[in-house]
Amino acid sequence: MSTNDSTRSSDFIRDIVAEDQRTGNWDGRVHTRFPPEPNGYLHIGHAKSICLNFGIAEEHEGGLCNLRFDDTNPLKEEQEYIDAIKEDVRWLGFDWEDREYFASDYFDQLCAWAVQLIQAGKAYVCDLDADQIREYRGTLTKPGKDSPDRNRSVEENLVLFERMRAGECPDGSRTLRAKIDMAHPNLNMRDPVMYRILHAAHPRTGNKWCIYPTYDFTHGQSDSIERITHSICTLEFENHRPLYDWYLDALEVYHSRQIEFARLNLTYTVMSKRKLLTLVREGYVSGWDDPRMPTICGLRRRGYTPEAIRSFCERIGVAKFNSTIDIALLEHSLREDLNQRAPRVMAVLRPLKVVIDNYPKGQEEELDAVNNPEDPGMGTRKVPFSRVLYIEQDDFREDPPKKYYRLAPGREVRLRYAYFIKCVEAVKDETTGEVVELHCTYDPETRGGGAPDGRKVKATLHWVSAAHALQAEVRLYDHLFAKEYPEAVDEGSDFRANLNPNSLHTLTSCRVEPSLAGAPAESRYQFERQGYFCVDSAGSSDAKLVFNRTVSLRDTWAKIEKTQNSGQ
Repeated sequence: MSTNDSTRSSDFIRDIVAEDQRTGNWDGRVHTRFPPEPNGYLHIGHAKSICLNFGIAEEHEGGLCNLRFDDTNPLKEEQEYIDAIKEDVRWLGFDWEDREYFASDYFDQLCAWAVQLIQAGKAYVCDLDADQIREYRGTLTKPGKDSPDRNRSVEENLVLFERMRAGECPDGSRTLRAKIDMAHPNLNMRDPVMYRILHAAHPRTGNKWCIYPTYDFTHGQSDSIERITHSICTLEFENHRPLYDWYLDALEVYHSRQIEFARLNLTYTVMSKRKLLTLVREGYVSGWDDPRMPTICGLRRRGYTPEAIRSFCERIGVAKFNSTIDIALLEHSLREDLNQRAPRVMAVLRPLKVVIDNYPKGQEEELDAVNNPEDPGMGTRKVPFSRVLYIEQDDFREDPPKKYYRLAPGREVRLRYAYFIKCVEAVKDETTGEVVELHCTYDPETRGGGAPDGRKVKATLHWVSAAHALQAEVRLYDHLFAKEYPEAVDEGSDFRANLNPNSLHTLTSCRVEPSLAGAPAESRYQFERQGYFCVDSAGSSDAKLVFNRTVSLRDTWAKIEKTQNSGQ
């Protein structure tokens, strides 16, 4: 893609890259990277970073983007996460080609650089434990104080560091720290830890190492090794940039340009991997791919398309200041995409039986139905029609209120692609009084939905033929959290207090048209008048169809009814 692509709006990061191109910085190269930690599944916030890093590379001739796993903590990292991250990036439509790297690839070089800093008098082995280091560090208003070990000789530090590396020291007993300034106004510069002791096997290096570099010691040097030109990070790393610069300057190695942008925050959502892991481990959701989760695999299972997510990320742009995006914008991007690509089908979620008394017994016919009015190229399909149908329970009211135009006693409505029908009788359950069956008549002259005499009806209902419909389970998903800002809680509570108890409602007796037989996993459809739905990738089968509601359609009547009820 060319930098002259006029369809894409610019932002401050793209402006920086364009200026570097204009002035010849980096010898005209553009080389970015997406550097996830493999300690969880990617979420919609990561999608923004993926689109930004890979997108900028794609926009420039010869541009490259690496996929690099910052795998410096063996206690939290798993191969499962590595595999899932790669699958998610590919699904979003991006390709790192042969540039798949791991920070663990650089452990030997990082260790050599640590020795180099010790030899230069810029690093030392410290015997303080984690709590003591925190205590000695000071606060934003109070300078820190030197470790008792800060002035060890170079020779002693080299010996101690080698003993750490050889496995002679227990976990947590020693660290290697940079020797910078314990009174520095930036707390990150107060002799930060570079290496800690962890006798733990690493997913890739096994038991080779019992000391592991910290993220801060690894980050900038990994960019340097890969000769990244623009190191694009989220805003929380802005205060870490002086430390990254210090390491690179002290080592006298290649120096990338770090640029920070605001991370994505969404209403009704938490993005912390730690909190998402809590939801998984404590059983609040069925897993990382639960369709209520903001994870990429969860969104995918719910029915999101990569195009919708990329469109959303482009819409929200890139900013320098943190803010929270209304989740309605994500849903708008999704509806806009699915409206163009999703075939229309008819599905009845809460069936009410309808018998057309004057339709010939035993007769069946096939009606033509449009697959997608937005795309004539998607053609039409045949929908079977018979004497006994199902409609939605909500499409009948025995005593209809004002502005309710659907089926009612004595009222005529249109059946989508079929005929006008008029309700003549409602049969009730003798015990509950609930309407369980309707008897109607049809006008055979209205096939296709129009009346030769010109009479009009005010409602069109979807339906399925009882003899031909397939039974299906439909899962109606809503926001996982009931409050717009889930982390705004009373003292003594946490984000879990705001979980939405009605985030999932499962319907097991739905009926869908027969064209959905054998629908493959992740197929997306618009259930007419209902919303967009996706075949569940985990629970659906030929024997039992399962659909997940991706996002609802706008329901005009629901808004009217809500307004009426609120005025009572």
